Amino acid sequence: MTEWQGKRYWLVGASEGLGREVAFCLSRAGAEVIVSARSEDRLKDLVAELPGKASYITVDVTNRAAVEKAAAEAGPLDGVVYLAGVYWPMKASEWDNEKADMMGEVNFLGASRVVGAAIPGMVARGRGHIVLTGSLSGFRGLPGAIGYSASKAGVMALAESMQADLRTSDIKVQMINPGFIKTRLTEKNDFHMPFIMEPEDAAKEFFDHMNSDDFKKNFPMVFSWVFRLSQFMPDWMYYRLFGAK
Repeated sequence: MTEWQGKRYWLVGASEGLGREVAFCLSRAGAEVIVSARSEDRLKDLVAELPGKASYITVDVTNRAAVEKAAAEAGPLDGVVYLAGVYWPMKASEWDNEKADMMGEVNFLGASRVVGAAIPGMVARGRGHIVLTGSLSGFRGLPGAIGYSASKAGVMALAESMQADLRTSDIKVQMINPGFIKTRLTEKNDFHMPFIMEPEDAAKEFFDHMNSDDFKKNFPMVFSWVFRLSQFMPDWMYYRLFGAK
């Protein structure tokens, strides 16, 4: 079990949904929480509701200079949790460059910028905790997921590379790959979403993993098996089952 009392955690993408609920989990456990997103009003409301010591810093993760300024303002950190994400359903035949670019900017490059701004201090102090949010959709390309699947696959590979480099250090790296969570993002979907979870329930799974020493967690467990097994399918089988009909 991780000791949270007195630790300082920076949560990026914490103004609503899963990020907001993870902020509550950390705050209740005794950590000082610094929350970031673009919406100052939502961050103010969240800080006012959190039970422990909390503050906020507005940041646009698509702007590297803004991310580096926010990291400097946050000060010495025990942990960073990246939860920011955007999503639009998109088929290859209905490509929207602006939305595809934004998914890459926020979901993948935003994660890289935040980690890149925070990790030098952790390396200098010889300790830290970095948590990245991937997705079950990142295991293999899915129909209607142009931009999103690729950006989450990038986050997952980023976390794996970090783990390869840092596994023998005192900087703990964790990757968490959730399935469907009931948020304003999944409201855009017009298809059945198996095992969809409430943000509070997903946050409990998320925080349970943060308390562990394991690198990776995929949830909901049974649903995640479908995606893990798909990696071992030959192409002809995978695209017959999951591709356009």
